[in-house]
Amino acid sequence: MTPEQFNEIAANIETQVSRVIVGQRDIVRQTLVTLLAGGNALLEGVPGLGKTMLVRTLAQVLDCKFSRIQFTPDLMPADIVGTNILVEDASGARRFQFEPGPVFANLVLADEINRATPKTQSALLEAMQEHSVTVAKTTHRMSEPFFVLATQNPLEMEGTYPLPEAQLDRFFFKLNVTFPNVDELVTIADRTTGQDTARPQSIANGMTICEMQQLARGVPIAPHITQAAARLIRATHSDDANAPDMVKRYVKWGSSPRGMQALILAGKITALLDGRYNVALDDFRAVAPPVLRHRLIRET
Repeated sequence: MTPEQFNEIAANIETQVSRVIVGQRDIVRQTLVTLLAGGNALLEGVPGLGKTMLVRTLAQVLDCKFSRIQFTPDLMPADIVGTNILVEDASGARRFQFEPGPVFANLVLADEINRATPKTQSALLEAMQEHSVTVAKTTHRMSEPFFVLATQNPLEMEGTYPLPEAQLDRFFFKLNVTFPNVDELVTIADRTTGQDTARPQSIANGMTICEMQQLARGVPIAPHITQAAARLIRATHSDDANAPDMVKRYVKWGSSPRGMQALILAGKITALLDGRYNVALDDFRAVAPPVLRHRLIRET
């Protein structure tokens, strides 16, 4: 795959998703960047802003398997990853057979992830990080590409289990979904309350996404640009000499090395989406907010 083909396919994906999702151009772009980086995204926003529709539409455009998991306090790990069940064949012999859970999909929506217990959250964590789950000492691999989009509702926090910092760090981006403006609300009403509903076309498949992911990792980056990324990550720590006064005053702990990995990968993909085959400092400026907003622990 060439950079030109990468750019064309990505632009067509965004166009098709925008036929269904009104506005939220930054969210669509950043979700696509996360997917092409092989990462996972955490979306925070009030209900009804189209988070589920975004993932479902993206799965249709990419011709990938979509799965939605509604997290609740009584959800168990086996409800997500699957379990071994006893089956009997035609001869009467019995054996255990693994029955995959809903996490075995290409695009998984973990809806209101903070409403499940830490035990269930950790079960999803292995799938996110390793792209596999282990049941009864047997490891089962996910089909690639594998992408988890988790959501949080910032308003109703009663009965929730906030994600620990170590688990938040596993998310490539944290995206804040904003409320649509008046014009966007009118467009949403026109698209969803009439007889004709927009249907996106399939643009790519899982193999194409894997090829795009491989190309993105091959984008060259100059040593001084990598050094700039490292200095930015170090400056998020209050004990660093180059940390700004605001960091020293309000930040208890800065970004982990995963933040730098996400910054560089997102920068490479942003450069490709902009038609360039090299990373610039402006690419880091564009992706720094979703990379860092969940990786900085503030003073209480």
